[in-house]
Amino acid sequence: MDDRLFRSAMGKFATGVTVILMETDDETHGMTANAFMSVSLNPKLVVISIKENARMLPKIQEAKKFSVNILSSKQEEISKIFAGQIKEQEVTINRLMDVPVIPGAIAQVVCEVSAEHVEGDHTLFIGKVTNITIEDGDPLLFFSGKYRSLEELVEV
Repeated sequence: MDDRLFRSAMGKFATGVTVILMETDDETHGMTANAFMSVSLNPKLVVISIKENARMLPKIQEAKKFSVNILSSKQEEISKIFAGQIKEQEVTINRLMDVPVIPGAIAQVVCEVSAEHVEGDHTLFIGKVTNITIEDGDPLLFFSGKYRSLEELVEV
């Protein structure tokens, strides 16, 4: 099967956009990701997926804690910064339970790594959720290779 066909088909699944943050040696590290999902309500677990050659892989293995920041529709620029599309721009970082988080994200989910599984060319990290904050707002979406926003429905 052609890689491009597979990527195109997976791009037809609309996702939210997250920034994964962790800290090692008093330095914050982050990456934009849409490979995120909830796994279990009891216990509260989520999963993130990180490519085997990503510079973030050893960082999360060392940190053993991370946050998933679900971005609002107003945070496209933050997504691009952590995706490496915008260089040398500072992002304000807050802390929740001593883990870095993105202020203004519509959800901040703090996790401890409870397991990791290598599958294909990615490592899946299972995170035990230790804290959550939420804010009102619309999510930043990604569909068919482009950022998207929810459109308000207007009744006629």
